[in-house]
Amino acid sequence: MLSIASRLALVNVKLGNPRAAEAAAAHRASADRFAANALPIIESIRASGSSSYVGIAEALNSRGYAPLAVAGGARRRREICRVGHAE
Repeated sequence: MLSIASRLALVNVKLGNPRAAEAAAAHRASADRFAANALPIIESIRASGSSSYVGIAEALNSRGYAPLAVAGGARRRREICRVGHAE
């Protein structure tokens, strides 16, 4: 018995996003815009004495900045780490 993907391949059905490269480029551009906007805010939080990613995430949450992803409604340390490395 053939899998669904194999049967679709026999009739030339293409699987996946035909515009994957465009979608990836749009996502990267969105992430770059977020980093450009968030970096000055993160730098001001660092200058005020909070240097850990957890501390920065907590400061952003307390200031009411919307999270990048809706994951419990709060920023996570990993997001801050990624923005900090985007410099």
